[in-house]
Parts: sequence; structure tokens; C-alpha cells
Amino acid sequence: MENMKKSYFVKLLREVGSPEQTLQNCMQMVMGSMERIRRFYFGMDLNTYTNDELALMMVIDGCFILRYINNLSISGNLYSDNKLRSRNIALDLVLLENQIPFFVLEYIHDLTVQKMQPQSNLTTMLKVILDHINPFEDPLKLENVGTDATHKHILGLLHTCYKPIFRELPIISTVPIAHSAVELDRVGVKIKPNKSLTWPMEMKFKKKSKFWHKPTLKMPVVRVDNFFEVVLRNLIAYEQYSPVENYVTSYAMAMHMLVPTPADIAKLGKSGVVISYLGSNEKASNLISSICENVNLPDFYYMEPWKNIAQHCNSYWPRNLGVFKGTYIDTPWKVIALLAATIVFLITVIQFFR
Repeated sequence: MENMKKSYFVKLLREVGSPEQTLQNCMQMVMGSMERIRRFYFGMDLNTYTNDELALMMVIDGCFILRYINNLSISGNLYSDNKLRSRNIALDLVLLENQIPFFVLEYIHDLTVQKMQPQSNLTTMLKVILDHINPFEDPLKLENVGTDATHKHILGLLHTCYKPIFRELPIISTVPIAHSAVELDRVGVKIKPNKSLTWPMEMKFKKKSKFWHKPTLKMPVVRVDNFFEVVLRNLIAYEQYSPVENYVTSYAMAMHMLVPTPADIAKLGKSGVVISYLGSNEKASNLISSICENVNLPDFYYMEPWKNIAQHCNSYWPRNLGVFKGTYIDTPWKVIALLAATIVFLITVIQFFR
């Protein structure tokens, strides 16, 4: 990887022209912000690096990221040379421990890529690669982000892409009641993909408008694989240790409530809202549950739909329907036994009145 970084670093400087002068300009810009850079890495031991060494590391890493992404933007194909390597590089860029200051990327972008492509925008460039590690079916949108916005780092940009647009949430005193996907099915709740998302992680519960309509929980379609785990873990870690909103933690906790067992994963898979690539429903359920271990939940972005779900589940007919399903028709054999008992009962009644 280090050889690849240096190769891309040299290639970008040559593509800009006057590589020595371009390198000098980048070094000057980064050196001028060295105090700010060291504050960015507060808590990490960087005393072993001189300012010159740290600045050169920033420039090499920044040039590698920009040249790599710019190449993808031009080709339009993330997997053009090596699918696994390309996706792994994309994933490395959002690991919390690999972040470099966004302003450093902006400096280097303005002195390199923008020299070649005056209309180039750093945020738009980064979206090209973030789209390929986005675990949701809907692509990322920059409407809520703004192409001129400044972020802490690349992971912070990805976090902002998932930001919901609504009022501030009250701090919760208790964790909301959990209902699994199987339990919701038993009380007549239909689960289906949300095709009109107002934010990428939106879940909404629609009560039945007519007697014969089923209440519906709409969710974003998500692909569950090893990349899903790494992306969510790093976004949650960022939320837990930074003064930012915790909507990703809320999403992970909501999923944990919905899929505590393999049967729940199977139910969401059948509903079309979860696409698992892990080989078994048990692995997917365990993965989602493990993501939420030792996680603090100061507020919950799904309080409104969860309250409506609890209200529905606690109402008379859905509650008793759930008991009936769980007792008599949760397996094919029980359904057969119930039908047989019903037939025997009807025959007995008919014979009695003859």
C-alpha cells in the first residue's frame, strides 16, 4: 500500500506539471496549519514526527486519495482494475483511525486537481467513492450536505450524508419498547421498502386507514455484509466520541430491536428490506446485534414510529391476534391440527342437530 501511495503521489504531481513547485506549494500550505493539524490528532502520540515529516505524510496521503478518486471519477468505474482492492481502499478511507483533516485535503485539492480541472469540487469527488461503500440501496445525496460545506474529515462527510432533516429530539429517559420483525408480523404489521425516503435511514409507521388495510412499517433497503459492519461501526464510534448527532447509532439500535433472531432476518429478507450476503440468517442477526454492544443511546430518532408501533401492538385485536398466531398457527403442523380440530368440531355440531 505504501508503494502504491507514493506512486499515485508522484503521478498526481507530474499530471499537474512542475512537480517540484507543486510539492513545495503543498508543503507550505500544510506547514502553515501544523498547529491546527496537531490539535486535530490530540491524544495521539505524534511527538516522534517532526513538522516536516508530518507535513510530508499529509501531502503524500492527500495526493494518493485525490489522485485515486479523480481516476475513478474520470473512468466512472470503481472496479475497473481490481474489484476487491478498490473496495478495500474505499473502506480504508472511512476508518476512524485513518482520517486526515478535511482542510488538508482541500488545500491539496486546490493546488493539484483544481489546477487541472477548474470546476472540480472536493465533496463531489469524494461522493464517487463513498457511494460504493454506502450499505443502503438508495445512493447518497448531497442536497443536505452542500458542495461548499466544510467537514472534519471524510468519515464526517459520510456521516453528514445520512443526516435527517427534522426538529431536535428530546433526550430519552428509557429505551423504547422493542418489537421484532416476527412479532410485528404476528400482530398484522406489514414491512416493506420505503420508496419515498426523506432521509437515507428513515423508518416510518403508517397506521391502517381502512379496516381491511394492514398497518405498514416502511424501511430503507440495506445490504448486510462485512462492509456494512465496518462502515456502521466507524460511524457509531465517531458519534460516540464526537459532539455530533447520533442518528446512525439510532438506526443500528432500531435494527437490533427488529432482528434479534435469524427468523427476523428471514422475515425482513422476504419483505425486501434486508439483502444479506453473509451466507446465513444467524450470521446477519449476530452481526447486527454485536454492532450495538456497549453503545450509549442519548436519544432515539425513531421514537415516533416506535410509539405508534407499541400503540398498535397493545391494542385489543392485534394483541390477541398475535397470541392466536403464536399459539395455533405459527407452524404448518399447528395449522393442520387446527383445521382438523375445526372440521371435527363442525361434523360433531352437524350430527348433533340432525
